[in-house]
Amino acid sequence: MTDTEQLLARVASKARTTRPWGWPSLPAPVDSAAVTRAEAALGFPLPPLLAELYLRIGDGGFGPEYGLLPLLDSPPSGEPAAVPQYLSNRKSGRKDPDWPWPVGVLPISHWGCAMYACVDCLAPGAPVLLFEPNADTSDHAWYVDAPSLEHWLQAWVEGTGWYEEANDDTDLAPWPDFSERTAQPS
Repeated sequence: MTDTEQLLARVASKARTTRPWGWPSLPAPVDSAAVTRAEAALGFPLPPLLAELYLRIGDGGFGPEYGLLPLLDSPPSGEPAAVPQYLSNRKSGRKDPDWPWPVGVLPISHWGCAMYACVDCLAPGAPVLLFEPNADTSDHAWYVDAPSLEHWLQAWVEGTGWYEEANDDTDLAPWPDFSERTAQPS
C-alpha cells in the first residue's frame, strides 16, 4: 500500500467516525464526471489527492472545523461549494482590486468568520493556505497552513493542526506568492 493509499484509508476512517459542525452524515463520493465538470469550470486540474478525497471518501462533510466543502453543489446548510465559491471569489476580486483572489487557489474548508482553508492547485504538492480576511489588507490575509495537502490531512487525522487547543500559540508564515499569483490574469 502506498503512502497516499494509507493516508486515504486513515482519512476515510476518521471521516466515518467524526462529523464536523452542520453535517448530519457523510455525503456520498462524487463520480469522475463531477471532477471533470469541476476542472472545466475552474480552468485547471484538481490536485490528484484532492480529487481522490472527493471520488473515494465523500463530497465534503469531513475534515477540520466545518469540514471539506462539497465540490460543485451546495448542501442544504447553504454553505457554498468549492468551485462556485472560487468562481465567486475571483469575480469579486476583479471588482475590488484591493481584495483580489489568487489564480488557482481553491477554497476547500470554511473555518468561520469568513476564513477558509484553500488548496493552491497550481503549486507542486498542493500547499494548503489559510485565508484570513479579518486582516487590514489583502496581502496580509494569506498564510501557509501546511506545505502540502498531504501534510494538512495528516495534521487533521493526528490532531496536530494549528487549530487544536494544544497548538494555540502556533504562528503561520505569510504566503510569499500572494502578489505574484494575484497579478496573473484569470
